[in-house]
Amino acid sequence: MSLRLATFNVENLMNRFDFSGFRNQLQQDRTLSLFQIRDEAEYRLLEQARTIAHTDDTRQLTALAIAATRADILCLQEVDNIEALKAFEYGYLFKMVGQGYRQKFTTAGNDTRGIDVAVMMREQTRDGQPIEFVRMNSHAPLTYGELDLHTPQLALLGIEPHERIFRRDCLEIDVRIGGQPLTIYAVHFKSMGGPREGIPGRDATMPVRHAEARAVRHIIESRFSKDHAGSKRWAICGDFNDYRQRIVIGGDAEPGYDFTVVNEQGSALDILLQDGFAENIVERRPELERWTLYHTRGPQERHLCQLDYLLLSPSLAKRNSTAVPDIIRGGQPWRTIFPPGQQVERFPRIGWDRPKASDHCPVAVTLNMA
Repeated sequence: MSLRLATFNVENLMNRFDFSGFRNQLQQDRTLSLFQIRDEAEYRLLEQARTIAHTDDTRQLTALAIAATRADILCLQEVDNIEALKAFEYGYLFKMVGQGYRQKFTTAGNDTRGIDVAVMMREQTRDGQPIEFVRMNSHAPLTYGELDLHTPQLALLGIEPHERIFRRDCLEIDVRIGGQPLTIYAVHFKSMGGPREGIPGRDATMPVRHAEARAVRHIIESRFSKDHAGSKRWAICGDFNDYRQRIVIGGDAEPGYDFTVVNEQGSALDILLQDGFAENIVERRPELERWTLYHTRGPQERHLCQLDYLLLSPSLAKRNSTAVPDIIRGGQPWRTIFPPGQQVERFPRIGWDRPKASDHCPVAVTLNMA
């Protein structure tokens, strides 16, 4: 009895327009910055036209990437709301997989842009076992003070104890797969952002992700108790916006790129992986094959890294000791630099930078649930 579980940051699955770029150039699409725009009314018309034209190709590619996961349960990040998810599933994904993901769940989290985590599920697995939804619980209201997670480092960022921990949510969903229990924690941690006063964005925002990771561990240990959490079946799925390794890319296309694995001194992931609390099963792949995102700010700053995770409880990981996740890279733009031997066939109409399925790659694994 198997379950195919996947996670995917679908990158701004929105059902509304964002006109903030008229006043904030940092949020303005580069296409519109090429043109002289007389006033906000004209900007709004052009932004609507640009977004609609761009979205159709993008969502076809997003659907192709999801279809390639062959997932029974799919955790998503950057979903606007349930209406956006339903429209995408009906208008795009349905054409790829048919009547698949009829069960859809999301809640309004804390993100100021309104992007949330979501979970889609089939009514049964591909081998015919029923997927039964049991319950859902949002942890978005939790504050630093409630869990005693406020630190001096957070105070330096201007964050108060009464503020909410999760930048989006930790969405807890209980299901039964052929009668066997499974708890899924869908997350999307604080983004790294750009440098702040000379401090790299990853370092500047690390205290927030540390608190989010501690909160997730507290939620699981409170639910199952510290002594018994390891024996239960649970998975933490999502975009952690952090990494323990990078593949730094040097050189150029001619005479050739070079790829160097760099281990980081610390990561928010350490909180969830230390003491064997959970296992990052993507680390079962060779080091050069673990990446789920290509980052670049130009030729002087390029690396591949893993931001997207399927963390399994010790019990679930042991039961699936030989399971190795798949990373779907056919939706990556042509600008992404692949290590030797990893080139894949891109989906139709993929562009140099866009359109693309997402800036992230889906991660999927087949789990034995017997």
